[in-house]
Amino acid sequence: MSRQYSAMGISFSLQPILYVIGILLAILGGTMLIPAAIDLVAGHSDWSVFVASAMVTIFLGVLLILTNRSRIAAINMRQGFVLTTGSWVALAGFGALPFIFSGLQMSIVDGFYESMSGLTTTGATVIVGLDNAPPGILMWRALLHGLGGIGIVVMAVLILPFLRVGGQQLFRTESSDKSEKPFPRFTQVVAAITVVYVVLILLCAAALWFAGMSGFDAIAHSLATIATGGFSTKDASLGFYNSPTIDWIEVTFMISGALPLTWYVRVVRDGKRALNSDSQVWMFLITLLICVGAMTLWVYATQPFAFGRALTLAALNVTSIVTDTGFVSADYYQWGSFAVVGFFLFNFIGGCTGSTAGSIKIFRWQVLFSSLRQLTMKSFLPNRVVPIFYNGQRVGQDESFSVFSFFLLYILTYAALVLGLSLCGVDFLSATSAVASNMANAGPGLGDIVGPAGTFKPLPDAAKWILSLAMLLGRLELFTIFVMLFPDFWRI
Repeated sequence: MSRQYSAMGISFSLQPILYVIGILLAILGGTMLIPAAIDLVAGHSDWSVFVASAMVTIFLGVLLILTNRSRIAAINMRQGFVLTTGSWVALAGFGALPFIFSGLQMSIVDGFYESMSGLTTTGATVIVGLDNAPPGILMWRALLHGLGGIGIVVMAVLILPFLRVGGQQLFRTESSDKSEKPFPRFTQVVAAITVVYVVLILLCAAALWFAGMSGFDAIAHSLATIATGGFSTKDASLGFYNSPTIDWIEVTFMISGALPLTWYVRVVRDGKRALNSDSQVWMFLITLLICVGAMTLWVYATQPFAFGRALTLAALNVTSIVTDTGFVSADYYQWGSFAVVGFFLFNFIGGCTGSTAGSIKIFRWQVLFSSLRQLTMKSFLPNRVVPIFYNGQRVGQDESFSVFSFFLLYILTYAALVLGLSLCGVDFLSATSAVASNMANAGPGLGDIVGPAGTFKPLPDAAKWILSLAMLLGRLELFTIFVMLFPDFWRI
């Protein structure tokens, strides 16, 4: 049967899409052999589950490659939307196999939720008893973060700017203008950011190991940290270690993961001259400093902690949520009303574009506030020309409208998903915070059920499917999925 379609006069073929998905599935299947080896060495029977899952995934991946390689062409914008969404869903589905068939005996919905949470670097979990979980499963969760993290960066740098998603076209020069890119070819850009990504993971793992973590825990946590994921090997997350040194190492590398990987490339290449090359970096750091400072003062004033301890607790937990990582070292739900509201709002900040962080992201807040300033000034100076600038470049009407549209769609989608959870019988605090954290790919919500001391396990299955959708929508910047709901997208 032909997989060639014609839409609005534009050639649309599924073959390049299936070919790329096949490659990604083959890579995912090969990665499953790592936790298989770990379980085999540890003497745990789940090694056979990972091997079987790997064989199935690799087989289908190779099958897709072989049956679709005959007509490979450049992927156009329409195919880009389908490929982006289809690849994440396919990888999450096959990534769930080890969870479903392992000794944990997770249901299909729980396995898919855990897999989607790993790949989207959300870090929300449905697993109870991590302290006694098989080592292969713990490493698989971390590896999903690692794969998802680099996939997110590649998508943000090379794909989303061309899909004109939510103002991402502001960064199109990163991927198309040879005078602005760190390197002139896409393959060189991908290779450079991959090297930076791996180096950061190795540095983080080494630092955590020297600080007292076991080698296994250091590797698992470093994968989750640089990917701003949040899966831990312990039920108490970083609170298990009760180590200020580990906490500050994590703060440092969570921030590192929330900065654009292309920014590191520029700094290495151009030195100090490149430090100010991206205004979102400094705006993110200033915003984070203000949030940590305010929470530190609140914790010091209301909790029985010395100032140093209050600073460490605030820095770790605030940085974790602002960067959408999801590690915790304390149950901040017990810190009072200011902390509860603060941590809820932190979900909507996000890191920098071109990083592994999710949520709304700093650059959109910059454009939004600049646009509001323009509107305010023109209200009393109607004849004055008030241009909007971002990163030294004038922002056009299309880019500004795209950012406004993203904010509106984000709010409407958030409200609809909260309503969906409420229809599933989830209480108001759990529903509002769970959707906020899952859409932002931030991990824990608020309250006794989905808060920093709980898991998403008790939620109804329907709620977990909705939250899986929330994670995907947030990670793919909303428009990437919603555009495919319009009949004109598919009309022949």
